[in-house]
Amino acid sequence: MKSTPHLQEISGCKTLLILILICFSKVNQAQFRVIGYFPLRNDSLDFKTLPFQKLTHLNIAFINPDSSGQLIIPPRLDELVNEAHSHGIKLMASIGGGSPNPYYARLLFKSQRKAFIEKLFQLCTNHNLDGIDVDLENDAIDQHYTGFIKSLSAKLRPAGKLLTAALATWNGQLISKPALKKFDFVNIMSYDQTGPWKPENPGPHSTFSKAEEDLKYWTGNRGLPKNKVNLGLPFYGYCFGTKYGQSMSYAQIVNFFPGSENQDLVNPETGGTIYYNGLATIKNKTSLAIQNAGGIMIWQILQDAPGTLSLLNAIQETIIQEPGKK
Repeated sequence: MKSTPHLQEISGCKTLLILILICFSKVNQAQFRVIGYFPLRNDSLDFKTLPFQKLTHLNIAFINPDSSGQLIIPPRLDELVNEAHSHGIKLMASIGGGSPNPYYARLLFKSQRKAFIEKLFQLCTNHNLDGIDVDLENDAIDQHYTGFIKSLSAKLRPAGKLLTAALATWNGQLISKPALKKFDFVNIMSYDQTGPWKPENPGPHSTFSKAEEDLKYWTGNRGLPKNKVNLGLPFYGYCFGTKYGQSMSYAQIVNFFPGSENQDLVNPETGGTIYYNGLATIKNKTSLAIQNAGGIMIWQILQDAPGTLSLLNAIQETIIQEPGKK
């Protein structure tokens, strides 16, 4: 069938609209960071299935030292680096993590700091990484932390490598101003307000109001420019009084409880409550970050659900729909 001028005009408008949306998406991705933490394990996961097109950065969780100070390189690291870079994604090695590592206490000493920083630098150069993300928490943020960050920055920056951090408001006072100034940007862990370690305090662990408070603390009280702050979003929930253990991924929650993607808690028939962030809350937090931050951070991307239930899809849709508000 021949196209009439009217049909051609409609077709042209549709094409233009698609191009505009694609341009908005690319601009948003360039201006607004979407950072996913990714646990690189020794398994057969096909890296081509990872949602690179919806991310700007991927942080490997975690690359940590052994008792001798040697970094434990995860399997298939170079394969992941090549795949990420083929999609234009920056790949970072994250050190530390929520589980205490007994070796950082001495590696941050001034006497051992230089050697450890050299190992981190070689990790970046040997494996073509884009930088180091420092997720040292609680007792690991000691009197040696600031000196370590300043020295690490001095080593990475001349080589064009990024230095970032995962930070929590609950111990934010431990991070000095000189240390904060050395980070290219920071990822705010706006979750874990409560959890299985506080069975006497059941409730939501990552509320919208907490996200507002955290952004206000780091951009207001601590004076960070909003474009250097990323709001952390949880892709998991905590269980209180249930038969499902201590935590569940978002994918597990929506699989076990149909319709749960439209709320932030479920009460299983067998008892107890599971608290998490559903689609609406993730969208609202993303909008908040578009207005008041430079991006969002996700812990962690393998916990997402597929298709229309995907939180990462909801994030991307929100970014595309709000292109002019950053």
